[in-house]
Amino acid sequence: MHPHFHDSHHRLHPSHSEKERIKFCYRCGGSLVEKFLMEENKPRLICSRCELIVYLDPKVAAGTIPQKEGKIVLLKRDIEPARGKWTFPGGYIDRGEVVSEAAIRETKEEIGLDVKVTSLLNVYSYPGVDVVVIVYLAEILGGELSPGLEAQEVRFFSPDEIPWEELAFQSTRDALRELLNRKM
Repeated sequence: MHPHFHDSHHRLHPSHSEKERIKFCYRCGGSLVEKFLMEENKPRLICSRCELIVYLDPKVAAGTIPQKEGKIVLLKRDIEPARGKWTFPGGYIDRGEVVSEAAIRETKEEIGLDVKVTSLLNVYSYPGVDVVVIVYLAEILGGELSPGLEAQEVRFFSPDEIPWEELAFQSTRDALRELLNRKM
């Protein structure tokens, strides 16, 4: 799953309809109301019964940029958003999962490769976007390069072959630019 690719589709501050879907307190079942909190200087959802503040926290995603012999592996998405666009493998971290292990798991699921994380590239977040993306550089250890259920195609790209106009998300562009600036 590619949550880090929802850059332009989800917002840190939910839309009116997203707030309407969250109607009840997960602690006591009381109804939620939006109130302006002076101490935080912003509106929050508050339980009308137990007064719990319900924070709509961002999702965290992890991915890898697998590398071999001066090339990187990208996948062409077969799901929305950005179906048919290229990105690196990655997805949501499960609660309690180690971030680097989630990145390795997503890489295996999406492109069939076994990888070893070699370093943290960076953490990407954007104003108004509800996903924080953690990107690692990875060495390919084995496996067979093949598209998983959410990919149309997977392939190696040299730096001059990267399809910049066909990249799926801002986080994809930023991570690849940063990698190239480090001179792989």
